[in-house]
Amino acid sequence: MLERVPKFKTLRQLEVLVNSFKGKGKTIILANGCFDIIHVGHIRYLTGAKALGDILIVAINSDESTKALKGSGRPVTNEEERVEIISALECVDYITLFPERNVENILLTLKPHIHAKGSDYTLDTVPERETVKSYGGKVAITGDPKDHSSKDIIRKISNFGGSSSE
Repeated sequence: MLERVPKFKTLRQLEVLVNSFKGKGKTIILANGCFDIIHVGHIRYLTGAKALGDILIVAINSDESTKALKGSGRPVTNEEERVEIISALECVDYITLFPERNVENILLTLKPHIHAKGSDYTLDTVPERETVKSYGGKVAITGDPKDHSSKDIIRKISNFGGSSSE
């Protein structure tokens, strides 16, 4: 199914594209996350990331790594659907999936100019900040205050109860 999503690329395909873009003077941004239940915080994060440069690559946690990070019952939306949803966003240029808990391998392979993280981090708490610094990249925090989360949406829906007004 992922072959139906033109923005989806393997890490090797992205490496070739990124090297070409860098040769043309383009600024590469990498954003990442689970993007389990898409909400306005995700949109603001990714829109803010794209504003930092020319090419926005979004690395999405695989189902396996999302479950490891978020716990049992997650992800709610499978990885193929999450890729398709994020690819529909105009601000996103390319997408890849990754099985690890963090994006260090992707950062070291692509060496994007900027690694964008959401506002649930600070410049000092980004887990991959030393990796980014090791190749001369920069870390940026984008998006609005962290007052949106998939976990809160799930909790709200589960507390909604049986009353339905469809």
